[in-house]
Amino acid sequence: MGIGENSWFFFLSYLLICFSLNAHLSNGADTISVGQSLSGNQTIISDGGNFELGFFTPGKSQNYYIGIWYKKIPAQTVVWVANRDRPLSDPSSWELKIMDGNLVLVNQTKFPIWSTNLISAPSNSIETVLLDNGKLVLRDGPNSSTSIWESFDHPTDTWLPGGKLGLDKRTNQTQLITSWISEEDPSPGIFSLSLSIDTSGSSQFILIWNRSERYWSSGTWNGHNFRLLPEMTLSHFFNFSYIDNANESYLTYSLYNTSILSRQKLDFSGQIKQFLWLENTQEWNIFWNQPREQCEVHAFCGPFGKCNQKNMPFCECIQGFEERSPKDWNLSDWSGGCVRKTSLHCGNTTLPNGEKDKFVLSPKMRLPVNNLSLAVGSTEGCELACLNNCSCTAYSYGSGGCSIWVGDLLNLQQFSDDDSEGDDLFIRLAASENLNSKKGTTTWVIVATVAGAVALLVFFLVLIWEWWRKRSVGMSKAVEGSLVPFRYRDLQSVTNNFAEKLGGGGFGSVFKGTLPDSTVIAVKKLEGLSQGEKQFRSEVSTIGTIQHVNLIRLRGFCSEGTERLLVYDYMPNGSLNSHLFHQNDSNILDWNLRYQIALGTARGLTYLHEKCRDCIIHCDIKPENILLDTEFCPKVADFGLAKLVGREFSRVLTTMRGTRGYLAPEWISGVAITAKADVYSYGMMLLELISGRRNSEQSEDRKIDYFPTWAANKLNEGEDVLSLLDQRLEGNANVEELTRACRVACWCIQDDEAHRPSMGQVVQILEGVLEVNVPPIPRTLQELADCQENTDFFIEPSSNQSSKPQE
Repeated sequence: MGIGENSWFFFLSYLLICFSLNAHLSNGADTISVGQSLSGNQTIISDGGNFELGFFTPGKSQNYYIGIWYKKIPAQTVVWVANRDRPLSDPSSWELKIMDGNLVLVNQTKFPIWSTNLISAPSNSIETVLLDNGKLVLRDGPNSSTSIWESFDHPTDTWLPGGKLGLDKRTNQTQLITSWISEEDPSPGIFSLSLSIDTSGSSQFILIWNRSERYWSSGTWNGHNFRLLPEMTLSHFFNFSYIDNANESYLTYSLYNTSILSRQKLDFSGQIKQFLWLENTQEWNIFWNQPREQCEVHAFCGPFGKCNQKNMPFCECIQGFEERSPKDWNLSDWSGGCVRKTSLHCGNTTLPNGEKDKFVLSPKMRLPVNNLSLAVGSTEGCELACLNNCSCTAYSYGSGGCSIWVGDLLNLQQFSDDDSEGDDLFIRLAASENLNSKKGTTTWVIVATVAGAVALLVFFLVLIWEWWRKRSVGMSKAVEGSLVPFRYRDLQSVTNNFAEKLGGGGFGSVFKGTLPDSTVIAVKKLEGLSQGEKQFRSEVSTIGTIQHVNLIRLRGFCSEGTERLLVYDYMPNGSLNSHLFHQNDSNILDWNLRYQIALGTARGLTYLHEKCRDCIIHCDIKPENILLDTEFCPKVADFGLAKLVGREFSRVLTTMRGTRGYLAPEWISGVAITAKADVYSYGMMLLELISGRRNSEQSEDRKIDYFPTWAANKLNEGEDVLSLLDQRLEGNANVEELTRACRVACWCIQDDEAHRPSMGQVVQILEGVLEVNVPPIPRTLQELADCQENTDFFIEPSSNQSSKPQE
C-alpha cells in the first residue's frame, strides 16, 4: 500500500511539473522551446532588445496577427507577419508553439492556420529563437550553429539588413517581397519585388503588379550597384553584396554603422522605400524610393481612376465615375478603382429620345495603356468607330492618329495646365452623365438653362410620385447601394412571362430576360421565403454591396406582395456542370481552363468567408452554382441566398436538388455548420472538375462507383495522379497543378472540419504559395470502400444527380 501511495505521489508530481513547463512562457525570453507556447499578450524579445514577437493589431483593425516589430521604437513598426492572410479575432485562444518539429499557430483543435511546413522528425531539442537582427529561426537545440528554418527566407513586405533576396537554384524558388493591402490589412497585396535573373546570369530588381505586369526595374547589376539605382550603394550607410554560387544567387546588404536602424519596405503604394530611423526626431526618414513618382506605379488608382502627382490624395475618379470601395479609398488603397455611375447603353446606343452615348473631354492626360490603333483620318471618324464598338470606353485623336481603348482604363494621369505633357482623351459616358462633352460650354449652358426651367415642375412631380408610390401596393422601393428596384410586371415583360427557363434549384427557378437596352439578364424567382419585405430588402441590400470578380453580380431585385425575385448578370457560357457532364468531346474544357475555374471559385469563396464584414456561408457549392462568363471566368452564384432563406436547413434540404453529394458530415448529422461546410462542398466539386464526371455514378451491374473513395486511395498509395484525370483530356495536364488540386480536394473532404483547410489556404495551395502533403483517407470514405469490398453495395439513382444545367 505504501509503495502504491509513493508511486501515486511521484506520478502526480511529475504531471504537475510537466503542466507547469507547458503552460508558462516567460515574458522577455527570446526562445520558445518544446512544451512552451506563446499566447494572448505574451511576447518574446531578442537578446539585445531590438525586436519583439507576439500578437498585434495593425492600425484600427480588430484582427490579430503574429508578427515581429522593433522593440525600441515608440510607433509600432512591423517587419514580418506569419499569418498575414489568416487573421485571428481572439489571441487568447491561439498558441504559437513547436509541434511535430514545426513552429505552428494552432487553437484547441490542433489544426494549424500557419506553420513552418517542414518535413522533419519531431525532436525534443528543437527551439525557435528571435535574433537581434529581426530574424526568427528554428534550430535543433541552443548549440546548433545552423537553422532548419528562418523568417529571412520567407519575407513579407520588409527586407532587413542581413536578409537576402534572390533565387534558390536547388528548388528554383524565387523570394518575393509582397506589399500589404493597406495600412490595416497585412494580407498579400498586388505589388511584389523580386530579383530577376535571366539566362545569361544578369540580375536586376523588378517591381511587379498583380503578379503579371512588370512596371519598374533597377537595371542590371554591374558588380557594384544596379545601373538605374545608384542610391543603393553610393552612400556611407549601406554595403550591398551579390552572391552567386551553385546553390543560390542572391543580394544582401548590411550597415556600416550597426547602431543605425534601417529597413527596406515595399509599401502598399507600390513603391519600394529605404527607411532610416532618425533618433532626434523619433521618426522614419525615406532615404530613397522607386519609382520616384507615385503616378509611375502601374494601375495605382485602379480602373477609371486618374493620378495627379500634385494633388493629395493622388487619386480621384474621372468624370461620370465613383469609388468602387469608399472604405478602401479612406485607407489609401485605390487599387479597386472606380465604377460608372450610370451604365452605358451598349448594344442599343440610341436612347428613346434619339440621343446616343457621348464623350466627355479630359484634357492633358497621360493616355492609358493597351490602346488599339485604327486607320481613321479624322476626329469624327475616331469617335464614330468607338461609338460603334460596345466595348470601347475612350478614344484619342492626335499626331499619332486614332487610338481607342476597350474595357478598363488603367494608368490615367492628369497633368497640370503648366505641364508640357498630356493629350486629349475623350471618355465615353451615358448621355445622362454627359455634363461636359467635347461640344464645350454651350451644351452645358443649354442643359443648365433647361434644368432651371423645369426644376419647379420636377419638384411637384416628385411630390406626386412619392404620394402615389406610398399608396400603390407592390411598388418597388429603393434600397441602399446601386441595386435597381424592378416591378414584377416589368420582369414579366422582359422575360416574356418567364418563358425561357435556364435552370432551377432548391432556392427557385431562373429565367432569361432582355432589358430594353438589350442587356441580357437572369431572373431568379425565389421560393420558400418566409421573412417580410423590410427584412428581405435589408438582406438584399447587404448582398448587393458585395463585389468580386468571382462572384455573380446582383443587378436588382423585386419585392411585391409574396413575390421575391433577384436580377443578375446573364452568364453566356452557362453553369460549370453543363460543360463537365456531357459527351461532346469537341467542346471539352482543357486543363488550364479547369484549373483557373478551380482557383477563381476558391478566391470567390475566400472573399465571402474572410473579406466581407460578416462571414457569408454559401451552403450550396456545386457545379450548377458556378457560372461562366464569356471568357470562362467563374462566378459563384446563389451566394447569400442561404442568408435570405434562413438556417432552417431541415426544411430547405427537402427541396434542394443536386446537393446531397456535397453536404459535409456535420451538416447531415444536424450539427451547427461553419464556413468549413463550404470547404467540404468545394472539395467534392473540385474532384468532379478533375475527373469530368459525377462523384457518384452507377455502373452496369447497378453498383455505385464513388470517385472520392477511389481518388483518396490512389493518392495515399502514391500512384500517378494522371489516372485521376478526365480521360477525355488524354493526359494533357500540368502534373504539378493536378497533384496540388487532387491533394487539396482530399484535404477539403476530411470528416473532421478542423482538419480541412480554409478557403484562403486553398487559394494559396493552388497558387503554389503553400505546399500540401498527401492527405489521409477520410474515415467515412474508408468505411465506404470496405463496405463495397465486402457486400454487393449499391445505391439507387436519385433525381438529385440530374445533369440538367442549373444555376
